[in-house]
Amino acid sequence: MILYARFLTPMHEAALPALLAVAEDISPVVQALPPDAVLVDAAGAERYFGRGPAGLAALLRVRLLAHCGVDCVIGAGPGPVLARMAAREAAPGAVRVVAEEEAAAFLADKPVAALPGVGAATARTLCGYGLDTVGGVAAAPLGVVQRLLGGRAGREVWERARGIDRSRVVPGALARSMAGERHFPRDELDRAEQRRALLSLAEELGARMRGERQVCRSLTLSVRCADRSVTTRSRTLREPSAYSGTLTATAYALHGALGLQRARVRGLALRAEGLMAAERASRQLTFDPADERARLLEAAADRVRARFGPGAVVRGATAA
Repeated sequence: MILYARFLTPMHEAALPALLAVAEDISPVVQALPPDAVLVDAAGAERYFGRGPAGLAALLRVRLLAHCGVDCVIGAGPGPVLARMAAREAAPGAVRVVAEEEAAAFLADKPVAALPGVGAATARTLCGYGLDTVGGVAAAPLGVVQRLLGGRAGREVWERARGIDRSRVVPGALARSMAGERHFPRDELDRAEQRRALLSLAEELGARMRGERQVCRSLTLSVRCADRSVTTRSRTLREPSAYSGTLTATAYALHGALGLQRARVRGLALRAEGLMAAERASRQLTFDPADERARLLEAAADRVRARFGPGAVVRGATAA
């Protein structure tokens, strides 16, 4: 049985090692999912502690509260995918367990977009052919789903719709990602200030990735509000990139889609995910002189920062 624990307070990545240590006291097979979650393979722990999944989840929650002062929601399932989906239905401080024999009934009526790994484009494709529920995808022939999504992706979605999960908990494996955070000294209602923080984060992540000759495949934005709730949205880039202009535009789009007109925002976190070596990525040429000039200016600014420090060149909008 796999436990998926998502921490409710707060989303500081620096606190993750201490939270991992508590989880590792229950099972040595723990995988971090920055910035705010862990996966725990509880198979051996069930025998050691003499508790079922619900009992182990309750024990983990109590220890996290006692040692770190952090509450969480926990989902349990036969695989990581079902555990994550179960956690979405768990109330704060509660545990949702989905046994293997309950998987089909649990998944049947879920919208297809609820399956981890099914993005907006994939969901639109499936819904366009009437496969708008997980149960509908599971009932469809494998060949039909593969014709719609491609061989490998189609098989993966079809298997997950049937509760088949080939992923595993990898001990000590941190996600291939990097993140930055900005915290406001008071509740921030001004969208312009929030976008200014996003611009700063995108510039920071872009510079770090270019310095390490890496690019990312997707961005994830997390917004923490005054009531301690955290809202997270992700978007896949059209092509792997470390270009600050692309990162900024994507971050703005994620922020705009959240509809935070009256939200009292306490902090923002931006994560670049799916990192890969820049030389392995391809870039579509635009033949746009303005785009090429912006990239040349960015490369020149990187050289100046490398020589004189990160504060040598900053955008006017982010200058203190």
